[in-house]
Amino acid sequence: MANFKLYNYTFQNLQEKEMSFEQVFEYIVQFMKRDPRGNFKLMVGTDSQVHPTYTRFITGIVIQQERKGAWACIRRVVVPRQMTNLHERISFETSLTEDIVSMFSEERKNQLIDIVLPHIYKGSTFTMEGHLDIGSGKRNKTRIFVEEMTARIEAMGIEPRIKPMSFVASSYANRYTK
Repeated sequence: MANFKLYNYTFQNLQEKEMSFEQVFEYIVQFMKRDPRGNFKLMVGTDSQVHPTYTRFITGIVIQQERKGAWACIRRVVVPRQMTNLHERISFETSLTEDIVSMFSEERKNQLIDIVLPHIYKGSTFTMEGHLDIGSGKRNKTRIFVEEMTARIEAMGIEPRIKPMSFVASSYANRYTK
């Protein structure tokens, strides 16, 4: 049970280890302030991988400025058992995404919106998305959960994205679950 770090709110990327959420938020603010004229997307998504004695969950946070790059980090959560029930695992992935999204309070979201606000008449935008590692394709086993999980993300006031548009979960976070 010592491996169970559900409430570990530290984040990391290739440059920084052990970042607090406050530090992550400050990196996002600085990224947006560097060039506030543009289209920004703040995306959060989680993926998981079942290993022999545990299941690893990775939540990615990505701030992207269209055609100008991105800044990203991850949060790692390890559950000390194999979570083989697909619905349980997808639901837990969604919960971890919701958990991080909820840390972006109205006050914090407004702080990010205020960065682009002076430039909206020149086309600047800010949107927030929740990326789910599920798809609606006929051969996708997760298609039966699409309605339930997207409704949960919508209830948080952000845009849900599923495969193939949910790259933060299905590509970025996925890379760190192995």
